[in-house]
Amino acid sequence: MSETAGVLDRATRPGRRPKISVDGLAKHYTVGGAVHQVLGDVTLSVGENEFVSIVGHSGAGKTTLLKCISGLETPSGGRILIDGEAISGPPKRLALIFQDYGRSLFPWLKVLSNVTLPLRARPDIGRAERRSIAMAALTAVGLADATDHYPWQLSGGMQQRVAIARAIACEPEVLVMDEPFASVDAQTRSDLEDLVLELRQRYAMTAILVTHDVDESVYMSDRVAVLDGRPTGVSQIIDVGLPADRDQLTTKSLPEFVALRARVLQAVRGKGVENA
Repeated sequence: MSETAGVLDRATRPGRRPKISVDGLAKHYTVGGAVHQVLGDVTLSVGENEFVSIVGHSGAGKTTLLKCISGLETPSGGRILIDGEAISGPPKRLALIFQDYGRSLFPWLKVLSNVTLPLRARPDIGRAERRSIAMAALTAVGLADATDHYPWQLSGGMQQRVAIARAIACEPEVLVMDEPFASVDAQTRSDLEDLVLELRQRYAMTAILVTHDVDESVYMSDRVAVLDGRPTGVSQIIDVGLPADRDQLTTKSLPEFVALRARVLQAVRGKGVENA
């Protein structure tokens, strides 16, 4: 049963304190003297160690919302809190994974150097410890034997694994992903979905995923937030409620999964067409 964003935000989820709170977020751009309002009044809470996917029709402002949460864009109104503290730039305890792995990795650096790069900004971590942390992260994503390769020597799926390893090497409390599997083939996408779910549990991270893939949003999430409207707000928040242990074949064959998929798809398509 869908409810308004405000009602669900007050509850977040039973037993979970809010990790991220988006309160009345607005974002507009001025182009050629004209104001373009992208986000109108977005309110959303994500509980500690919760996985929330954000879906919506093309142009709904999903990536803009993610950039605001990541501190890469400054909101025009409202506020974003992590652990009750307002953010004013990229939070240190947040890691971001982009869609375009080809542009997020440095092609002139080998895999190990790509993963250790953000750790060099931490004076409390020496060279040997940086290498140890990076090797642990690469082992976690199944690339312990690829340290001396350059990104361009790897497949697309392997490059995205490097990007994931670099993110978890920073030991983030919050993992934010913008269409991270959109540029790989279907089998690799399934493998990466399962990898992220495994790592999220292992490292006890709160996760936010922007995706156009309805199946992916249901399969990976505890809740799915649907963006809609002009300017955009949260129109529905759908509780997934599937078993925590998920499998690409078993989970997606469940009647509950099929029903949830249809419900999210209807929310995205119905609202998107209605306001087109």
